[in-house]
Amino acid sequence: MKDMFGSPGSVSGLMLRIGQCLCAAASIGWMVSATGFSNYTAFCYLIASMGLQVLWSFGLACLDMYALRIKKDLQNAVLVSLFVVGDWVTATLSLAAACSSAGIVVLYARDLHFCASTKPQLPCSRFEISIAMAFITWFFIAISSHVMFWLLASA
Repeated sequence: MKDMFGSPGSVSGLMLRIGQCLCAAASIGWMVSATGFSNYTAFCYLIASMGLQVLWSFGLACLDMYALRIKKDLQNAVLVSLFVVGDWVTATLSLAAACSSAGIVVLYARDLHFCASTKPQLPCSRFEISIAMAFITWFFIAISSHVMFWLLASA
């Protein structure tokens, strides 16, 4: 297999996984700090999706750290195919959650004007920051899944 940016067991792969984990955790933190988020299904879905992403990315970051520490190569076909499937699943869930949550915020902010009044009814800025972090998380996952796919294809 090729040595690519973001490949498993490399420093760049570790940095991608840490970025995914931190951005997903930040998304959860901003959403949970917004009062009333649990009243909206899309926001709860975002929390669940980002929670799964934190677990997946943290696990793979630990695996990357272990591989770097003992200088083990993680690029075999079975492991990379597992990484591909996991990245595709989490990428799909993360993008769906971020898009559905963004749709709700656009509806409330632009169409219903719940955020523009002198006394806002919803903490829309916290929702928006959380959703932005979810999209950044998805961008990191997209890079990882693309790299894993090409590693699997080159095997």
